[in-house]
Amino acid sequence: MSTRKITPESVAVEVRRILKSGGSATHAKGVQWFFKEEIKSHGWRTADLRKAAIRFRRTIVKERGLDFLLKVTDRLFRGRNLEEKVFAVLMLEKIVGQFGDDEFGLFEAWLARISTWADHDGLVHYLIAPMVAAKPSRAQHVFVWARSSKRWHRRAACVALIQGTRRKMFFRQILRLSKILLRDEDDMVQKGLGWLLRETAKHNPAETVPFLLTISSSAPRLVLRTACETLPVATRAKILAP
Repeated sequence: MSTRKITPESVAVEVRRILKSGGSATHAKGVQWFFKEEIKSHGWRTADLRKAAIRFRRTIVKERGLDFLLKVTDRLFRGRNLEEKVFAVLMLEKIVGQFGDDEFGLFEAWLARISTWADHDGLVHYLIAPMVAAKPSRAQHVFVWARSSKRWHRRAACVALIQGTRRKMFFRQILRLSKILLRDEDDMVQKGLGWLLRETAKHNPAETVPFLLTISSSAPRLVLRTACETLPVATRAKILAP
């Protein structure tokens, strides 16, 4: 009878084994098409990965508890493989409402481990952003990230407010953040800011459209085009006019 002790690391090793053996080499080659950076992928489809993550989460929480689960995900988010980090997020996204400031600090620390937009958007949009919306005082962190030399921290500053702006929160902070990042030359940051402004325009057009008009002559075109995507054609044409 085995007496091997079950630890967060041993569970993470088992997850990595399953991810490696259960993927598709053909799909892995196709995944690379979505990224500028060279990535390592086992070729899992998101729906299958989510099902596996949910099974693991339920078992771990039932048998070991939430703290143990967080330790497993912390190890997985150190991985160099795309699916490891995505798997960590998928195990946590549906229970993010149970987390507090300690977990927020943990997820903030994970920003330094990001290597692709997929790592980034999973972590920030599905874990950090809901926690910012749940406790608005956490929005102050975005202004620290916005002044970082690291592109993924600056993108995180934008994406972290999206869940909140969909609830018509953080308009003042979004204006301030936009002014900080408006001249950022990184396309990933520009896309993040454009995404934030698009969601803000969708849910609060009365205040957002006048702001977009004030920045129309100075904002990068990528930011403006993205921000205007859901606006009426006439309004979009006015904002994007040369």
